[in-house]
Amino acid sequence: MDNETIIKLKDLFEDAVSKRQFVRMTLSKTRQKGSEPKRVDIKPVLLKAGMKISFHYQYHTRDEVKNHSAEEASTLFTDLLDKHFLEANFFSLKQHSTLMMNGKGNARLITKNLEQEAAVDLAHDRKKKRRISAKGLHWYLLGMTDQQGVVLSSMQHKFKQINKYIEILDALIAPWLQDGEVSIVDMGAGKGYLTFALYEYLAQNEKIKPSVTGVEQRPELVEKTNAIAESAGLAGLSFKEGSINAFAMPRTDVLIALHACDTATDDAIAAGIAAGARLIVCAPCCHKQIRKEMQATARDLPVLKYGILFERQAEIVTDTLRALIMEKYGYQTHIQEFIEAEHTPKNVLLSGYKHKKPVDVRLIDGKITQLKKEFGIKDHFLEIALQQKGL
Repeated sequence: MDNETIIKLKDLFEDAVSKRQFVRMTLSKTRQKGSEPKRVDIKPVLLKAGMKISFHYQYHTRDEVKNHSAEEASTLFTDLLDKHFLEANFFSLKQHSTLMMNGKGNARLITKNLEQEAAVDLAHDRKKKRRISAKGLHWYLLGMTDQQGVVLSSMQHKFKQINKYIEILDALIAPWLQDGEVSIVDMGAGKGYLTFALYEYLAQNEKIKPSVTGVEQRPELVEKTNAIAESAGLAGLSFKEGSINAFAMPRTDVLIALHACDTATDDAIAAGIAAGARLIVCAPCCHKQIRKEMQATARDLPVLKYGILFERQAEIVTDTLRALIMEKYGYQTHIQEFIEAEHTPKNVLLSGYKHKKPVDVRLIDGKITQLKKEFGIKDHFLEIALQQKGL
């Protein structure tokens, strides 16, 4: 362990604290993947008992804050670096220092002067910026919170996921937030957590009038979520019974389908294209159809020899073809990470914006044909689903 480099950072910390110039420090990049805590944020706070150093521990399912004296904080963060973390980012009023270590114990400390002097924030218990409030009656009725609007310990992880989901969708839906009425269909709504969250977030914007429909084939869930929406006074939110491939789509600006299994994702995309949706967002799941068609090719391609690599390649090929087919129908596509990998292995979000630019169908068809030929694929189900809709 390069204790000398850690000591240099410790000296910078103690000097900044003594001069009231310490702004913040973040410890990250754990030595063992998945170990806890995954991150620690350190900052000065002014309490009735005087100046303290606050340690905000971020675990995978909870957060924890502890306050320490400057002397305790100095020993504590160096111990965390010595045993648990590989990286630290330290800010004083005028400098930013980064400590980076590798698994072999080698370390380096890089210090740069800030172009603009930072500001010290001594506020205690600063509230997190969340796009969704736990105070809504619907969250209590959904079993997410207690009657006081406090998220249950067993649901903390789920509530974080919901807020992350809204953060991502906010960026995607932003172009329509000035349009007055926004019609959204959420395919495969399930228990409705994400559907309620999206409606709550959109309803906060006084410039728009959201209409959100959750589609779910289990009648008991449809009855329950409709009752909750009515009890909570969410007039623009409703749930309807139906399967993804058979649901009669109303006028739709945005179509969402998260973790629709296997070809149900293709049914949802086809429905969105047929309805002229301006935005389609889906988190694909399973990828069984293409996997079966690739079986014969797997014997000939070395990259498909190993089971886990075959599974991943099937997912990549499936979603690449989906993106290309959407582009053929006038959508600008984008693929990004949805949820952190430790939460779920299915962490890809495929989205497409409808545009009015000319589309080189012949060029895209060539790419689709070449990719299918390379992996021994006869038909992608999305092509079949679109044909069934006369497209």
